[in-house]
Amino acid sequence: MNKLRYFITICFFGFISAHHAQGVKSISKPEVLSKVSEANQSIKISVEAFNEAKGDYKQTNAVFLPNISVSHTAIATTNPLMAFGTKLNQEIVTQADFQPDLLNDPSQIQNYATVFEFQQPLINMDGFYQRKAAKYKMDAMALQTDRVKDYVNFEVENAYMQLQLAYKAVSVLEKALQATEANLQLAQNSFEQGYLQRSDVLLVEVRVTEVKNHLQTAKSNVKNASNYLSFLMNEQSDVILQPKDSLMLDASMSASFESVTENRADIKAMQLASNARETMYKSDKMSFLPTLNAFGSYQMYDDNLFQFGADGYLIGAELKWNILQGTKRFGKAKKSKASFEKSKIEYEQYMSKSKLELNKTKRLLSDAESKLELTQLAVEQSKEALRIRTNRFKEGLEKTTDLLIAETQYAQKQLEYYQTIFEYNSTKAYLKFLTTN
Repeated sequence: MNKLRYFITICFFGFISAHHAQGVKSISKPEVLSKVSEANQSIKISVEAFNEAKGDYKQTNAVFLPNISVSHTAIATTNPLMAFGTKLNQEIVTQADFQPDLLNDPSQIQNYATVFEFQQPLINMDGFYQRKAAKYKMDAMALQTDRVKDYVNFEVENAYMQLQLAYKAVSVLEKALQATEANLQLAQNSFEQGYLQRSDVLLVEVRVTEVKNHLQTAKSNVKNASNYLSFLMNEQSDVILQPKDSLMLDASMSASFESVTENRADIKAMQLASNARETMYKSDKMSFLPTLNAFGSYQMYDDNLFQFGADGYLIGAELKWNILQGTKRFGKAKKSKASFEKSKIEYEQYMSKSKLELNKTKRLLSDAESKLELTQLAVEQSKEALRIRTNRFKEGLEKTTDLLIAETQYAQKQLEYYQTIFEYNSTKAYLKFLTTN
């Protein structure tokens, strides 16, 4: 019976361990980028925005293509004019129908009419410009979609490095905890031998508690970074992601970043959007010109349902000129002109802001390079200081407070160093994003 219990206990803990092991998933940056390109919601939204613009552009085909409709109408009437006209359409008028009594008071007559109608635009200058503006808008949305993809890729790189940084923090604090617990054991031994006071041991115990709290926060940061990366991949699971590679200084990216160019996708999109507003302004001005449209119809009539006893056709053309619609068209043209002028100013402002952002980021990169050298030196110095104080503490030659200060500084400098690597790599990635055409 005891053996059975032992076996069940082993299986239970084995199941629990397997369950927790399944909660961590190893993943690389290329895998994340691949999943994001397929499932990211921001990218999907931008694609649908492009599809909307594409749908608007296709609607402008009506400027060239005819409008064709088919209708079937059934009526019954005793209206003198309608009754006589219906007989004419059905081609059943006889000499007797011209009697005054029948003309003035006809009997009820039924009519079933099948009509094919078409309208063909010929010259609609405002419509031509509207189509051109819709094309500009569609092209602008395509470029905006490309820019959204670039930004999401930058977000992925940043989030992946944040996850790497979080794991680095956990690693540093776990080692700090091991060192602090070892020093606690030394302090307790020294206390038992009468070399230290109880207050010194308590100081070390407080330090152990602090490191444990920092370690717990670092583990929470791992979960937060992992969840954000899952969000970018549009995954709903709570699996903790673990990067396959560690955070290190990225020397593969070129540090030569020139300037913001007009070929960048979002800037070109703004230029096309301005062109669209300019074209709409031209369209509103062209609405003052007349329009020319052709029209026609083919009719079939009978007094029985779906019968075609008589037929006829009508074709023609209409030259129409709306000379005055109050002040509506004047106001619309003025509004579109203001919209165009505003778009030009917005474009210039966006260019200036982009150049300002680029210069600011270049300075941040330069600062990060300088900080990287200093933090690396600080890590080496604090490591050596901790080694010396630890050896002296073992020999009873060092104060407990000095050892704790050295421990704290070494952990802090390590975290600062990895944080600086993250800032350096992230700034480089942002510069690449700003200068990508």
